[in-house]
Amino acid sequence: MLGIYFSGTGNTKYCVETFIKHYDGSNAISIEAPNAKKAIMKHDTIVFGYPVYFSNAPKIVRDFIAENQECYDKKKIFIIATMGLFSGDGTGCTARLFRKHHAKVVGGLHLKMPDCIGDEKLLKKSLAANKEIIRQAEDKIAFASAKWKEGNPTKEGLNFFYHMAGLFGQRLWFYGKTATYKNKPDVDRQKCIGCGRCAALCPRKNINISDGKAVSYDKCTLCYRCVSHCPTQALTILGKLVYEQCLFENYQ
Repeated sequence: MLGIYFSGTGNTKYCVETFIKHYDGSNAISIEAPNAKKAIMKHDTIVFGYPVYFSNAPKIVRDFIAENQECYDKKKIFIIATMGLFSGDGTGCTARLFRKHHAKVVGGLHLKMPDCIGDEKLLKKSLAANKEIIRQAEDKIAFASAKWKEGNPTKEGLNFFYHMAGLFGQRLWFYGKTATYKNKPDVDRQKCIGCGRCAALCPRKNINISDGKAVSYDKCTLCYRCVSHCPTQALTILGKLVYEQCLFENYQ
């Protein structure tokens, strides 16, 4: 078994690693790892995790699946989708892609985690509330892992009713948010100190440092790493002000 994930602020990484630990202690790696494709090819069973944005899988995740489609033939895949709120068919978004490439999707798990959109105030919660969210997710992970061991994996997000909930709940209205790479991060040049942390962490190489300041482009995948790691809170994506830097490590 292999765990593989895309994780912006650490939520999904933690969930996949915890699930794998409960199941059999196998390894988990990021889709950004240089050996990700080779690792998938070597394993028959994959636990695949990602965060859900606007009731859809991130563009970078969908592209990874398409670019490595030859890897999934006859693979057994269990999908984990993390989210700030109910997403409908969070796991179903990639399940349909995996099945197109002849994989067998054996199960799905939706996990509510602390919201990662740090420049919008609406979903912000207290530290105590976020710790409780994580505790509940850990219980759910342990339960789902045990169910799979029993031969009865959870199938959240995989049926028609989940699909309709995701489609009409968010995806139709916000499809443009995740259809392409285009949400250019805004840089407050007065706050930016040109440290380069955002550029180093960006999975799309969408930021560089020019004349001592960060410069962003139109290939953002909404992972929020730049917003959450900037030491001066100089970057925003959807909002105009950073209310919280939503790193998983902050809730431990």
